[in-house]
Amino acid sequence: MNMNIHWLKLGVFIALGALGGFAYYTFIGCVSGTCPIASSPYISTGYGALIGATLGWERKKNSSHS
Repeated sequence: MNMNIHWLKLGVFIALGALGGFAYYTFIGCVSGTCPIASSPYISTGYGALIGATLGWERKKNSSHS
């Protein structure tokens, strides 16, 4: 896979994850402020971006099991 496409795909996954994290904060959130992830828009957006990066990361293809 072309390296530029790899980084573009990863960037899209990170952006979508961050958007999902912010949406989680906005629509579900935590009113009391005691929830460690959902009480801050920065933390929930960061966690969403981290999840997006994890899902978008290219895994090594194992060619020994062909």
